[in-house]
Amino acid sequence: MNRYFVDLHIHIGRTETGKPVKITGSRTLTFTNIIEHARDLKGLHMVGIIDCHSPEVIIEMERLLSEGKLIELEKGGLFYEGLTIIPGSELEIYDEGTNGPIHVLCYFPTLNIMKEFSNWLSRYLKNIQLSSQRVYVTGRSLQEKTKELGGLFIPAHVFTPFKSLYGKGVKSSLEEVFHPHLIDGIEIGLSANTDMADKLAELHGYPLLTNSDAHSLAKIAREYQLIQMLEPTFTNLEEALRGEKNQRILANYGLDPMLGKYHQTVCAKCSAKANFEMEECIECGHKKFIKGVAERILELKTAEKGPSNRPPYIHQVPLQFIPGLGPKLLDKLLQHFGTEMAILHDVPEEALAKVVPAKVAKLIIRARIGTLSVDAGGGGIYGKISEKS
Repeated sequence: MNRYFVDLHIHIGRTETGKPVKITGSRTLTFTNIIEHARDLKGLHMVGIIDCHSPEVIIEMERLLSEGKLIELEKGGLFYEGLTIIPGSELEIYDEGTNGPIHVLCYFPTLNIMKEFSNWLSRYLKNIQLSSQRVYVTGRSLQEKTKELGGLFIPAHVFTPFKSLYGKGVKSSLEEVFHPHLIDGIEIGLSANTDMADKLAELHGYPLLTNSDAHSLAKIAREYQLIQMLEPTFTNLEEALRGEKNQRILANYGLDPMLGKYHQTVCAKCSAKANFEMEECIECGHKKFIKGVAERILELKTAEKGPSNRPPYIHQVPLQFIPGLGPKLLDKLLQHFGTEMAILHDVPEEALAKVVPAKVAKLIIRARIGTLSVDAGGGGIYGKISEKS
């Protein structure tokens, strides 16, 4: 049995010809760049690349297959010299009665099945080329099509104030939107952890996933999971989510929720910290607020704690959040130690201090063991690490 680092939510910013896919994504987020960065610099073993329904992305994958650079695995997934790619698609549904759109993730085992899904989607989208487009079918219909094609269905970043199941809408239960038995996992998003998610009893029966939702190469693997699988394939991933054949999620690694940009309730105008008991902002007098994930979960709370077999959630600070660790120092660390996974998990402080200032090395270790202080983020602004913590 082997262990694999897995990030299942990475966007494509542009096709290889430069056409946009994820409008808000970096131009450097091409299919090929993602593969090389995730494998060589991040140290991941499996990635879910979202937006593979885009026809130009499919053409690029077909070319890589014809050149022998991509290999379709017998048990599903595409293999690229040490990295398994799970083709995926993020879509936006807007079921009648919801107060805002909901994002979901659909994954498929082969390129041919992804092509079939893309062809089906094109009848219900305004622009099949772009990411996270509104699909004009119900959530249940999308689930049914995904399962008909042998795919995995996962509601995305479910607590984010915008475009999520629980974040903003009038919906308070997944059964109001989805078939519960056709959900393979729940992605909790950057502003919550598994303890927070388990305050909702209806989530206790699902595996909880922590993914980066990367819109740039640097943000790949800011959240991920360690999964025990026989092999890094689509079938084994599916079995691990079900806990079959001794395959399972061993740990979730993610931001301290306070680092997430929607953790704290804030004023919609000046971003001052607030709560929904306030009638107006004490700083600027504005009367509208952006409700934080922490407060929203308390509103929905139906349980005190989750199942006893829930994998540990390990708070982790991405290297880009470490004060004093800029691009040049990070590049030095990567040149010496290979990948971010090695730096985050394994390299001792003494070795780090030979490459970067001792102060930075100490902060990396304190981030590893969870002793840094964090100022909470909210309203679209990330939290910050305190150097004096």
